[in-house]
Amino acid sequence: MPQLSKVPGFWNTSPTHHTATEDFQGLLTGAMVSSLGFFLLAKAGLLTGGTAGVAFLLHYVTNTSFGVWFFIVNLPFYYLSIRKVGWDFTIKTFVAIGLTSLITEIQPHFLGLDRLNPVWAAVLGGLLLGYGLLALYRHRASLGGVGILGIYLQDRFGIRAGLVQMIFDVGVLVAAFFVVDPYIVACSVLSAVVINLFVAINHRKDRYIVLK
Repeated sequence: MPQLSKVPGFWNTSPTHHTATEDFQGLLTGAMVSSLGFFLLAKAGLLTGGTAGVAFLLHYVTNTSFGVWFFIVNLPFYYLSIRKVGWDFTIKTFVAIGLTSLITEIQPHFLGLDRLNPVWAAVLGGLLLGYGLLALYRHRASLGGVGILGIYLQDRFGIRAGLVQMIFDVGVLVAAFFVVDPYIVACSVLSAVVINLFVAINHRKDRYIVLK
């Protein structure tokens, strides 16, 4: 049986390149971990920042699918992604968002929770989303609009992606006061802080340099 490292396209011996197989597993696992984070937040009635936060707000106001809203809200940002970051990043991000939206929708059919404390959901959901984002960033993808903007600003000007995300999150969470209970907003703020601190501390392009 041949070693996996010798199977064409499966493993790249170069430390600065990803194969298509490596990228796909990165996008898939990043989407799965992120969708679990979204599941926990939704189960506790929480939300987060960025385009996901906007999707959560629309989900709670209209009582319709979060996954569908998450996919729709991100559509306008692909133009910026193509113009400023490139087709490779855009296609990967489109795939990551599509997978995350789909898995988030089907997740309740495979996973159920009888009890979930909002504070625990905020911390655990935030960490899962942070891990998911980190996996996607390392394969040159993101979970949407603000992530696209954050990656562009980090690559171009050295501004941390987590900082860009945090600024946008503040606006989304302020709007949440008009939709959900203040306690839920407070827990959502905690979740957003966990996500952004995790990404800001762990995501530096000079620590993980892969071209493709």
